[in-house]
Amino acid sequence: MLPQFGQVARRAGIAALDLLLPPHCVTCDAPVDAPGRLCPDCFSRTGFVTEPYCVCCGVPFATIAQGGSDRLCPGCRAAPPTFGRARAALRYDGHAQRLILPFKHGDRTEMARTLASLMARAGAALLREADLLVPVPLHRSRLFHRRYNQAALLARALARIARVPVLPDGMIRLRRTAPLGDRSAAERHAELADAFGVRPSRISRLQGKRMLLIDDVMTSGATANACAAALKTAGAVSVDVLVAARVPDPRLR
Repeated sequence: MLPQFGQVARRAGIAALDLLLPPHCVTCDAPVDAPGRLCPDCFSRTGFVTEPYCVCCGVPFATIAQGGSDRLCPGCRAAPPTFGRARAALRYDGHAQRLILPFKHGDRTEMARTLASLMARAGAALLREADLLVPVPLHRSRLFHRRYNQAALLARALARIARVPVLPDGMIRLRRTAPLGDRSAAERHAELADAFGVRPSRISRLQGKRMLLIDDVMTSGATANACAAALKTAGAVSVDVLVAARVPDPRLR
């Protein structure tokens, strides 16, 4: 109860400050015209994912030629993922980290609205086709320490923007996995295999539905792939993915 009370108090404090003080950029102190926005300078420095990119996993290409005639990255061409399409709002670079890291690790939960608005533009086509949004789950031990699931906050914010229903507790993490930061793509896929499941009480809600999986950062796609496999096993007809930021493939620079 105390962590939840702390989050409520923080949100109430932020709302009160918004009334008393002029709104400022979410990543610096520059004034902006509305809360939750980037100032023109920070916006211009932010790397948005734009075409060309892989039509499957959404990883950005440096040149159109890198995608070939099928517009697929080498990874998707060699081993098509379980999910259908993935899209991201931002390239995960130093500027994107100024948005993602305070939100994910620094209790800046109010930034979910900012990131969700960027995601809504990047994933407009996916949101139009989705029946349900579902966030990538955290293991209960990690959720206890962090106090919130950042993917669930993004999913709820997107649900309000796009008016698509959300299943915030639809998925569960079956086991705690090792840190993946320095793992190869193959090691990530192996570590996450069978690490996710669908909450039994929610299976009927997603059967026959087009699901849109929500997360903050996509690196190799291993997490998205494992979640998509669990959702399809439970009866989802399709699974697409929408994330705030995409880590570029070093092979495509």
